[in-house]
Amino acid sequence: MNLEGKLVYIRPLNVSDARALHQLRNDNRTFFMPYEPVQPEEAFTLESIRASIEQGHRDEAEGKGYAFGIFENGTHQIVGRVRLSNIVRGAWHNATVGYFTAGPVNGRGYMTEALRLTLQFAFEQALLHRVQAAVMPRNTGSIRVVEKNGMRFEGLAERYLKINGVWEDHRIYALTAEEWKP
Repeated sequence: MNLEGKLVYIRPLNVSDARALHQLRNDNRTFFMPYEPVQPEEAFTLESIRASIEQGHRDEAEGKGYAFGIFENGTHQIVGRVRLSNIVRGAWHNATVGYFTAGPVNGRGYMTEALRLTLQFAFEQALLHRVQAAVMPRNTGSIRVVEKNGMRFEGLAERYLKINGVWEDHRIYALTAEEWKP
């Protein structure tokens, strides 16, 4: 299953993508560091990346999450990842969304389009009711990404996640199926 936009397409990650994702993660460690939790060195190994893709397959099979690679149209190179996780059904039908793109393609609209495709999947195929994102207030690029996709600001969660060793505040954004506009 591919969902295609003008700039990028997203598709579920395969174990065969592990080497390319490993390269992307390691080439961009410094770029990602201010936005991610501190991780042990073994999290950056090829084996760990492969294991995370395999875990993604198990999460998808259990309906707990969906992980997509973001691929550049034309080159078909992986330029990022977007993931719906923490899916809860029942009365909530909610997921959180997290994402990253490589530094060299940052600011080109790739993530905005990839998030739109992910929201399309979330509401039209996974039949979720709500998707939410948490963004650090200083991450203005990511704030633009969620706002361009129609996600509304709901409030500030103080000391929400430990990022790069510091408890960081996060702005909470959400979109519901009723608000979704393809």
